[in-house]
Amino acid sequence: MNDSAIGIEVRNLRKRLRQNQALDGVSLQFSAGMMHGVIGPEGAGKTTLLRLLADLLHPDAGEIVFRAGGEPLSFETVRAGLAYMPQQQSLYPDLSVGEHLDFFRDLYQLPTTTYAPRRAELLEITRLKDFVDRPAGQLSGGMYKKLGLMCALLRSPRVLLLDEPTNGVDPISRREFWDLLYRLVGQGILVILTTAYMDEAERCADAHVLHRGRVLASGDPQQLLADAGVDTFEALFLAMAQEPAVD
Repeated sequence: MNDSAIGIEVRNLRKRLRQNQALDGVSLQFSAGMMHGVIGPEGAGKTTLLRLLADLLHPDAGEIVFRAGGEPLSFETVRAGLAYMPQQQSLYPDLSVGEHLDFFRDLYQLPTTTYAPRRAELLEITRLKDFVDRPAGQLSGGMYKKLGLMCALLRSPRVLLLDEPTNGVDPISRREFWDLLYRLVGQGILVILTTAYMDEAERCADAHVLHRGRVLASGDPQQLLADAGVDTFEALFLAMAQEPAVD
């Protein structure tokens, strides 16, 4: 493992949003350089967790510890290497793919020597190089998500937070998107994504199942299924969600 790869430990996180206890004592380990899936239905606390990791919200209790090479890091140290892609993209429908990349180049203040090869690489691996002049508002759902991902990747992040990136994407584009994510993990990037699709849990190195702000299960997907004696994460979730909470 690259000593510069970043891992994250979440300890007893609690967060209340108005009358909703969004997170209720969540503790998780996100090992560096791996694909982690945070799985759960709407209202499970997935988005709140990502926003806390991105420092867009602050916990009511608990802590988030970033580490590289076994040593703790401040969030200020991590910030420049962390990218967050929200569920609802805020791309500009009238700007083309290329214009979006140029906009984020200026936003991130990337020098030409860094930006030009990175732009070419991202257009190649996302298969959008033939669509650089197409406005975002005319892209398919899968292409639109890929454009959002490209904008997040321009700074070459070490931590990538993705909030339901495959939601509303057709099956073929979902498969292409996952192939792209595996490629990123192969580069040593820590990828944490949320999804309401239970079947996507098995695509991750570690799966973390949330329900009503609490962790139902966490670990290797196949081991979790074997331990529960079930074949799918739908069955695992239904069985565990019915168990009474333990305080």
